[in-house]
Amino acid sequence: MGPAPSPATRKEGYPALLVEELSGSRLRCHTCLRRCVIPPGGRGWCHTRENRDGLLYSLIYGRVASLSLNPIEKKPVFHFLPESKWLSLGSLGCNFRCPGCQNWELAHADLDRELKNTRYLSPAELVALAVRQGAAGLSWTFNEPALWLEYILDTAPLARQAGLCTNIVTNGAFTQEAVDALGPHLQVYRVDIKGYRPQTYEVVAQLKEPAAIRQAAVRARRGWGMWVEVVTNIIPGINDDAATLKGIAAWLTQDLSRNTPWHLTRFHPAFHLQDLPGTPVHRLEAAYELARAAGVSFPYLGNVPGHPGENTYCPQCGRVVISRDIFTITAMRLTGGVCVHCGTPVPGVWR
Repeated sequence: MGPAPSPATRKEGYPALLVEELSGSRLRCHTCLRRCVIPPGGRGWCHTRENRDGLLYSLIYGRVASLSLNPIEKKPVFHFLPESKWLSLGSLGCNFRCPGCQNWELAHADLDRELKNTRYLSPAELVALAVRQGAAGLSWTFNEPALWLEYILDTAPLARQAGLCTNIVTNGAFTQEAVDALGPHLQVYRVDIKGYRPQTYEVVAQLKEPAAIRQAAVRARRGWGMWVEVVTNIIPGINDDAATLKGIAAWLTQDLSRNTPWHLTRFHPAFHLQDLPGTPVHRLEAAYELARAAGVSFPYLGNVPGHPGENTYCPQCGRVVISRDIFTITAMRLTGGVCVHCGTPVPGVWR
């Protein structure tokens, strides 16, 4: 893919991948499900890809807006190297405009104004930094990592060569082409499933293709062998109805895997949804019981510190095999991924 460019500005950038040339110097981007058609001088819906005289450029390649060393439980990911630390990074921009976005300062940023405040890290510099900090892996997160496709593809092979694992925390709106490009290089695919019906996605993301988002997750797991975990942030009045939750549960058990961890997280008022209440705990508990009744082996409750729904239970004997307190493991009762009580294997990557 060539050497990394100098820090991107309005007039600089990095050649984008997955581009189709159209008439009149227009370009179609095939990175995300929007498949934007971008005229000369224009940008895609995400604002991070720009058509310059018939060539598409990424404006955020290597531009890091947030960087921290975090436990994998913060993603949240519960069944892949518990308590391991991951160098987690994000940039600017998103292909959604979620009204309750928790990272809106990054995802909804004005690139022309905020890009100058980011830090450029080349793929080699990022990997070296992760190794120095003792990280188990790299996690592309905070804003939507689909927009960092080129940067991930340049960095992930170097990370794997250095003994690091790789993870994305994504809204899942990948094209099949993008999933297949990333497939050989990623180990963990943590995806938001924000609802089940197109109407819900129109409200939260201005996108009507939830089936394609689900299909991308299935392709990541079944086609490329990535470890997949799913998060649904339960928002009162938007995606907390039983029909929505039953639809997601049925998809998990029938199309993905009943052993896929499903994190049902509590909504906290933010951004344009500050007038909504936080999700009542009893509604989360009802969703948890619905998931179990539907056959989901590992539902979890999130953003409810100290709740027993944070723990992992053996799917055979029902006893606690991992006790958690927010992002900390307080007791581990697995040996080599096997329940110490009854000897049943618990699906995941434990070492």
